[in-house]
Amino acid sequence: MKLNPTQVKEKYGPMFSQRFLTMVDSSRNVAEIIETCAVKGTIEWDAVNRCRAGGAIQWCEVEGTTMVMRARLGESPIKFGPTDVEYGGQGLEAVLVDGDKVITKWAGCGGAGLGVAACLTQAPGVLHAIYPTEEDMKVGGARANRVELVTPLYEKVTIGIDDTDNKEGGATWVLALKASKMAAAIDGVQSLNLRLIQLFPKSPHKTTNCVSSAITFAARPDAVDSLIKSVVATVKRETRSSKTGIAVYRGIGISPALNAFGWEVKKHLVTVETVEENAKGTGIEFIDLFPNREGRIGALAAVALSEERTDAAALYNDCALPLIRR
Repeated sequence: MKLNPTQVKEKYGPMFSQRFLTMVDSSRNVAEIIETCAVKGTIEWDAVNRCRAGGAIQWCEVEGTTMVMRARLGESPIKFGPTDVEYGGQGLEAVLVDGDKVITKWAGCGGAGLGVAACLTQAPGVLHAIYPTEEDMKVGGARANRVELVTPLYEKVTIGIDDTDNKEGGATWVLALKASKMAAAIDGVQSLNLRLIQLFPKSPHKTTNCVSSAITFAARPDAVDSLIKSVVATVKRETRSSKTGIAVYRGIGISPALNAFGWEVKKHLVTVETVEENAKGTGIEFIDLFPNREGRIGALAAVALSEERTDAAALYNDCALPLIRR
C-alpha cells in the first residue's frame, strides 16, 4: 500500500514529525538523514534505539529537536536487543538510491512502530510511504511495523568563507549568513547550518577575532551549480576585503586528514602554499575573487572544521574547558 503524507495524516491523524531530508554521497557509499520532531525527548529516544539496533546507521547526533544520522548505502539487518519483545526498538534497515529518489526502510516495535508507520511517514519532505503488508498499517500496542519512505535525493554542499571584512566594517559570519539565506531561496536548495570557526588568534593578517564561516546546504543535484553561483555572487557583491577566500566541498563527511589540518590552522599560523598542498585530493575547490589568495586559509579551515560544533568556535586551548557540554 502506498500513501502520501496527506493520506497518512487522514488515516492516523496529525502527528509530530516536522522534517525529513535525505542526502547521498554515492562516491563514499554514505547518506546523511536529517529528521526534526516537535519535541526533543522523542528524538533522543529514537537516536539511542536506532543506534542500538545497528542496521544501516553508522552514528547519529541530536541538536535540539533535530537528529542527524550518518548511514551506509544498501541493505543492513537490524537487531533491537537480546529479545525483541522485551526491548522493542526502532531501526533503519536500508538506504537505497533509485534515480533521483532515496528509499529508506524502517522497522519498529510497539510505540516505536507507530512512530515510523504513522508519524515519520507524514513528515514534510516525504513523497510517499510504502507499507509492505496490511498488518504494517495497524499501529500501536505490541505490534511490529515496517515501512519504506520515498524522498527526493539531495547532495550535501559545504562552503567555507573568510576575509570579507576590514577595520572599518563588516563581519564574515553576517555576510555568510546573508549568502546562505539568499541561496536558500533557490528551488531545490535547503540551508542547513552556519558554523563559526575560530582560527589562530595571533595572525598578523586578521581583522579582529580571526574567525571564518562555514555554510552548509542540501541541494538537489540540478540545483548545485545555481547554489554555488548564488553564494559567490553575494560574497563578491558585499565583501569589503581584497583577500576574500571561498572553498567549496561537495560530499558527506570530512576526511580525518583534512580535519586534522583544520586543527593546525586553529593552533598556529600557516601559509597559503601549505593550505593549497593540503587541499589536494580532498575534493575542495577554491573560488578566488581577487589575485590575493590569503582568504583560502580560513576558507579551507572552515570546511575542515565544519562538523566540530562548539570546538569549531573555540580557541585551541578552550577545547579542554569543562563547562562546555559536547
